[in-house]
Amino acid sequence: MYEIIYNLHSFFAYAVLAMLILAVFNAVSGLMSKRIFNLEKDFRISLFAMILSHLQLLVGLILYFVSPKGFNAIQQLGMGGLTSASRLLAVEHPFINIIALVFITIGWSRHKKFMEGNKKFKSIAIFYGIGLLLILSRLPWSQWFA
Repeated sequence: MYEIIYNLHSFFAYAVLAMLILAVFNAVSGLMSKRIFNLEKDFRISLFAMILSHLQLLVGLILYFVSPKGFNAIQQLGMGGLTSASRLLAVEHPFINIIALVFITIGWSRHKKFMEGNKKFKSIAIFYGIGLLLILSRLPWSQWFA
């Protein structure tokens, strides 16, 4: 079970990052070109990025509790016994990614309150961008390219 969830979380991360990058790029280009917020394209890209991010969080939370590198590592070693690599997986990665999802959700909620396209694009660009940067800052890069 652990291997299935681990592989799902690992491979799904590529799709989530691609959609978040696309959503941020789309919002920045819409803001720069001053185009009208299109419900067919812009709305769906932002919504799909948010949904994928939340699904990734759900899979990640399940993985956190079944993985020997997550909650079990904290229980066995305590916070003082964690190395920097194990602390990244057990504490920093989940905590920062939850904060990133909060920013993405705030951006989604704020964009719905505005009527003007430039304010919608600005909200998505800022909050999705912050979320993307937070996610990228706490990825276990050594495992991705190993």
